[in-house]
Amino acid sequence: MKGLYGRLVLANILFLSVLLTGLGIVLGQFFPLFNQSADPIIKRDYLLFLLIVLLTALFVSLFIITRLLLQYIKPIDEVTANAIKLADGDYSIHTAIIEKERKNDLSLAISTISQSMQKISKEQEMEKERLNTLIESMGNGLLMFGRGGTLNLVNGVFRKTFGFKVDEELIGKTVNSLDLPRELDRLIEDVYMTEQSRETQLNLQVNGMSSAVKVYGAPVIGNYGNWLGIVVVIHDITELVRLEKIRKDFVANVSHELRTPVTSIKGFAETLLDGAMNDQTVMKEFLEIIQKESNRLKRLIDELLVLSDVEREGFTLQYSEVGLRKMIEEAIQVVSGRIEEKEMVVSFDMPIEIIIDGDEGRLIQVMVNLLSNAISYSMKAKPITIKVIELEEDVVISVKDEGIGIKESELERLFERFYRVDRARSRDSGGTGLGLAIVKHLIEVHGGTIQVDSELNVGTCFTLRIPRQKRNY
Repeated sequence: MKGLYGRLVLANILFLSVLLTGLGIVLGQFFPLFNQSADPIIKRDYLLFLLIVLLTALFVSLFIITRLLLQYIKPIDEVTANAIKLADGDYSIHTAIIEKERKNDLSLAISTISQSMQKISKEQEMEKERLNTLIESMGNGLLMFGRGGTLNLVNGVFRKTFGFKVDEELIGKTVNSLDLPRELDRLIEDVYMTEQSRETQLNLQVNGMSSAVKVYGAPVIGNYGNWLGIVVVIHDITELVRLEKIRKDFVANVSHELRTPVTSIKGFAETLLDGAMNDQTVMKEFLEIIQKESNRLKRLIDELLVLSDVEREGFTLQYSEVGLRKMIEEAIQVVSGRIEEKEMVVSFDMPIEIIIDGDEGRLIQVMVNLLSNAISYSMKAKPITIKVIELEEDVVISVKDEGIGIKESELERLFERFYRVDRARSRDSGGTGLGLAIVKHLIEVHGGTIQVDSELNVGTCFTLRIPRQKRNY
């Protein structure tokens, strides 16, 4: 029998059995002393009666002792068993204790402890879940190494950044066994050696993709100054690096584009001031060049302002009902002078008027830019074709020329700011390299798309797909 209750019951059974057996033997021996001539039958009856009395006394004593032990000793066994369950992490025992009829202060104390431990355990599980969610949801890669140099904590962003599989076991590995970039290994070693924070920038190649990351490592110090390990935070700055490159390229391109007309204006103005103004023919020629460069400078500044306005946060369109026939005809009228100059013909046939929701002024600007490109990159007397197709929810507008065309390798860069397919011809025509960038932004703000198809020395076709009704996002 297990437990204190079982052991005590067994001990009492043995004790009472021995005691009553001995008492029976003694009483059986004393009977002949009182009556030497007793009848054997009476003697037998006496011994039988003695045996019955002793057995009855044994069972009655055992019943009383068992009840007493059940009342006072059994709860101790239950408390002991519950305490063992508590030690094993089972905090659900308080319900069973409350439901039992036998309750005492110790049982209730164990029940209270169980409730408190269960509450603390749930809170710890919730905190652990929150911490894990936070670590996995943060946009930065996170590593934590223990005092012995083994990995104690890692999140999914780190695995993705450095190409580790989701199910690959990393916990418990050392720095050297992780096969990290040498620069990152060196940073971790420096933090361990110096107990000082370190920071570096890495360029990574993972699964054929290049990325830039900023790595920050720092020691983890306990409340009492004890060394616990180090933490490494890895921040993906690929987009920041890309934007910084765009900014630098933009500044360089703007500076270059502004310098050319300003230099021309300054040079011809100085020449005139040095005496060339006395020659009317030369002066007129120089002033025409100055005017041309001034117009080009103004166009560049105007388009920079337009692009800046379109790209700024909070930019909105002035929506109204736009008739596509009227809008396209106005755009053709804007560039009619250049069309006549190059003896070109614009083919535009639209049997019925199509009405869409849009910003008429911006759509005219889009068409003017596309027509200007078609004129600039086409030879004399080449036709330009404008075609409109009406779909259920969208309209498709295509502007096709038979110009010099564009190489397939250059198509993906066509909508970049200041990118020109033919720089010499673009400058001669007064182009700034910003027109198509403006077109792309304006079409996307309308909720549409733009596509370009081109073949070298055959021609180019720009296709716009614009929603017929304003879409709310």
